[in-house]
Amino acid sequence: MFGALQPCVDICGVITNCMIPANAAHIVNIATNPTSTDPEEVKPAMEQNNLRGVLAMLASMAFLIVNDAMVKYVSSDLPVSEIIFIRGVMATILMTIAAGVAGELTLWKSLRQRAVVFRSIGEVVATLFYLSALSLMAIGNVTAILQIVPLIATAGSAIFLKEKVGPRRWIAAFAGFIGVLLIIKPGTSGFNAASLLALASVGFIALRDLATKAVPAEIPSLLITALTAAIVAIAGLGMGFFEVWMPVSPTNLMILAAASVCILGGYYFLIIAMRIGEVSFVAPFRYSIVIWAIILG
Repeated sequence: MFGALQPCVDICGVITNCMIPANAAHIVNIATNPTSTDPEEVKPAMEQNNLRGVLAMLASMAFLIVNDAMVKYVSSDLPVSEIIFIRGVMATILMTIAAGVAGELTLWKSLRQRAVVFRSIGEVVATLFYLSALSLMAIGNVTAILQIVPLIATAGSAIFLKEKVGPRRWIAAFAGFIGVLLIIKPGTSGFNAASLLALASVGFIALRDLATKAVPAEIPSLLITALTAAIVAIAGLGMGFFEVWMPVSPTNLMILAAASVCILGGYYFLIIAMRIGEVSFVAPFRYSIVIWAIILG
């Protein structure tokens, strides 16, 4: 069975290798600990990291918007908790197999790190707050609030990660935020007490992203992705106690299977983007999700 999956793993490897070189851990160490390295080596390594981080972020947003489109399609037949659980179980199985093929399952104990725990908490709580807000507010208004994430992440990177955030990065973050608002044009009448849920989601998304940056380089991104899929599936199961689940048609099951692949791509490349690039440089490229949405119609 693993042999049949090897071509898929090889393809993922080619994509990843375009963004992360074999000595990625060394490059990340150079970029995050510049005082211990020759200054002439620091800048090129950091620029390489940022470029790969941007490419990973663009790929992540593309995967996520396709996933959202598929989830929206099946949401007319199935409750949100059921969608999250089924998609999450499929994604967990796929990523666990991929990690096994890559020989990384033996490193599962490495996930017992404080940064991984904080990242997991951020992922689960952000998902719960986001979905709760989405059920009570217009999607345009929720989306508008979520565009604060790059600004919070940029500020957090300066405060907690000690990144140097210059005027150009702040301008890029604010310009992206304003541009998104002009595109989606959220209505002021749609903002209510539920907006606090969306704002809470923003805070936990930022926590997740900053914690991702703090995860030690030796922990495989495949394992982090598998853990992410698993905890989100568990969250969906928990939400199921408050919703009535429906029978799943073969068509919807196939769509959810495709969505599980897309959500894995979104998780995986987002993790890569946060780990290898400077958060303040990479975060504003989250706004690309709006461009992908326009392309998809």
